[in-house]
Amino acid sequence: MEKIRLNVGLLRKRVPNLTTAAKSVGLRPATVSNLTTGKIPVGRAEVRTIVALAELAGCSLDELILRGESVEMIETGIKTLDLFAPIAKGGTVGLVARPGMGQLVVLAEMLHRLKNDGYINILIKPKGNHPEIDDILDNVDFVAENIDEVYKMMESAGKAKHFVLTADRSYVLTGEMFTLLEMLDGKGMTEITTFLLDLKGEAVDDNLPYGPLDTLWQFDADLAARHKYPAVNPIYSTSSILEGSYLDPVHHSIQQKAQKLLRRYRELRSIVTVHGLGRLPASELQVYEQGEKLEAYLTQPFYVAEPYTGKKGVSVSLKDTLSDVKKILEEPSSIYNAEDLNFIGKIDL
Repeated sequence: MEKIRLNVGLLRKRVPNLTTAAKSVGLRPATVSNLTTGKIPVGRAEVRTIVALAELAGCSLDELILRGESVEMIETGIKTLDLFAPIAKGGTVGLVARPGMGQLVVLAEMLHRLKNDGYINILIKPKGNHPEIDDILDNVDFVAENIDEVYKMMESAGKAKHFVLTADRSYVLTGEMFTLLEMLDGKGMTEITTFLLDLKGEAVDDNLPYGPLDTLWQFDADLAARHKYPAVNPIYSTSSILEGSYLDPVHHSIQQKAQKLLRRYRELRSIVTVHGLGRLPASELQVYEQGEKLEAYLTQPFYVAEPYTGKKGVSVSLKDTLSDVKKILEEPSSIYNAEDLNFIGKIDL
């Protein structure tokens, strides 16, 4: 099967306010969001939808649909992210969360890991007073006051550097992020991995909070309330890399099965919360316990949180994550109790 995907970067540059634009031509913003993140493969999209997107971007179908191009994944060592919503190198990641769900901790951890891998981390200082952003500054190399400063920093550093750019949603809403991307594209600097966050928590109510994204991390209030960190929702978080033609077939199969199990576990958990375990038949009880183990396994200690949790941060390779999740899916009885899987690294049997 030929590898095809949407040119998310082109859409991001040509159609800044994609939500309004999509509605104006009769497209559902949720459908467009799912297409740009790969939750709906391009091959399954209606032709009229792709044509409408091309018209909005003022480009041809050949420009909008990338064929045969590989997508390089940045392996983070964070289990739930690598499994369910991996990062595309040079892509844009959108964090969707309300305050208190742990998005800044996840971002700080990502910047810590990427800095250790040789990336240069740049933060555009958010508009307004946001003292909470200080929590991520230890792993930021440069803090810029505006997009002009970002441009000058990157230009002086040279094309050979690998950049990670972090910006608040306010820069997306004003159009400044799109201006910056155009300026950098003109210099041939397109391999910039971008993190977009929303310090006000308003993005939760928007189908396309940042415009087109390569990866979406949707944070979960229930996981945060139960201290299951990182509280990234494994059902609604997604990535363009997850299209079957780009992802390793083994990874794709395990990811799909794990997501199916967690979706059913969440349904059963709502029953157990109200009526107790005794209400579940034996077959469903096994699914519930299996999902409980998988949810616990996906928690993970972070390096940046060591002073607060007393737990040593761990990194788990994608290979080990896939192997462990496969064990939970296929041999749940051979795995520890769920309580023993909370905040561990890989499973050592």
